[in-house]
Amino acid sequence: MKLLIKGGRVINPGKDFDAVSDVLVENGKIVAIGENLEASDAKIIDAKGKVVAPGFIDMHTHLREPGQEAKEDFASGSKAAAAGGFTTVATMPNTKPVVDNAILVNGLKQRAQDEGIVHIEVIGALTKGQEGKELAEVGDMAQAGAVAFSDDGHFDNNCKLMLNAFDYLRTFDKAIMSHAEETSLVAEGVMNEGHRSAMLGMKGRPTVAEDIAVMREILLAEYADAWVHISHISSKNAIDMVRQAKKRGVRVTAEVTPHHLTMTDEMVDPTDSSTKVNPPLRGQADVNAALEGLKDGTIDIIATDHSPHAQEEKDREYKFAPSGFPGLETALGVLLTDLYHKDLISLNELVAKMSYMPGKLFFDGKRGILEENAMADITIFDPELEWTVEKEKFYTKASHSPFVGRTLKGKAVMTIVEGNIVIVPAIAQKEAFAPTAPRRVPGQDT
Repeated sequence: MKLLIKGGRVINPGKDFDAVSDVLVENGKIVAIGENLEASDAKIIDAKGKVVAPGFIDMHTHLREPGQEAKEDFASGSKAAAAGGFTTVATMPNTKPVVDNAILVNGLKQRAQDEGIVHIEVIGALTKGQEGKELAEVGDMAQAGAVAFSDDGHFDNNCKLMLNAFDYLRTFDKAIMSHAEETSLVAEGVMNEGHRSAMLGMKGRPTVAEDIAVMREILLAEYADAWVHISHISSKNAIDMVRQAKKRGVRVTAEVTPHHLTMTDEMVDPTDSSTKVNPPLRGQADVNAALEGLKDGTIDIIATDHSPHAQEEKDREYKFAPSGFPGLETALGVLLTDLYHKDLISLNELVAKMSYMPGKLFFDGKRGILEENAMADITIFDPELEWTVEKEKFYTKASHSPFVGRTLKGKAVMTIVEGNIVIVPAIAQKEAFAPTAPRRVPGQDT
């Protein structure tokens, strides 16, 4: 398919490019960027008034395969990703069974090719069964194509085990993505510990639990000269620890979620479990620190932590409901509404954190770019488009989101994967997907 995207504001953070331009796509690649491009046999896409950006990359997604397909699967999750403007997602391994061996990695990569309409990458478990007792087959999984390793949902308390893991994975240049909350301090906690939890009579998860865990990970990574990635960072002190560690030359990176950038614990309603997340929604000072860390480079990327659950699971008393909510379809709208339109972040900064930086860190700079000869993974979004979040229009199987009912300003209007238009969102109805989903070629862009 040949596409000619006309007159959009093209943003390519990797080259500091930001200008109204045309983009010509052919055979899955970007072949030209410039003004007044012509191609008589191309499909013309009018992008005037829109932003044309590198395809968004989410390095923290729960697609629930294998074993939890009632919550989500590769088909529904990749549609949700495309609807949100994401062209690549990395799926976490806390499934049933846990993705802790190369056979499962290979099987999921094949499933991704068969079922996904976006790139689906696999994150392997760090320990067998995510039990924190014995290293999983991380070397075999790395060779099978796992992009990183994590026991997400669990903090591995065994320091010796973690040091061994850092030493081993340094050989493969792979990150350990740490769910950093010291276990003994968060047991049975359901929200941030503070004034709001005291007023509600709900057991809290203190920020110091995150602080202790983040410092431990930094010290181990520094000692081993290895790469640690702090998942869903949320504490002001933890963010400053990462900042200071980077100044010392420690190879530490971090991600923040849209909800930790835009929501506080004051929004917790004990009758609505959609706000229950781990780590929990923090105080305003933590939110302010997260935005500051994002802007000054302490926090490298934005990741959704898309965590779908079945309705009957979330529709329970707050303390019994599982943590997490679906975030792929609302992330861009929330960030544009609550940050960009309030002059808290620029479009260039936002695009960089959602595309270029994750591509640079985890894909050797081969994704998250919009330039000649690059793979044509492209997100076109309208930063001025107003729409209302309706759970009936979600492609994810989950429905419990704290953003349901909100009117947001900004939305993806077209998602292109390897030169194929996979989704064209419509305002008054569900998005229309292309009849033929693109298929990845095994070994391509690895």
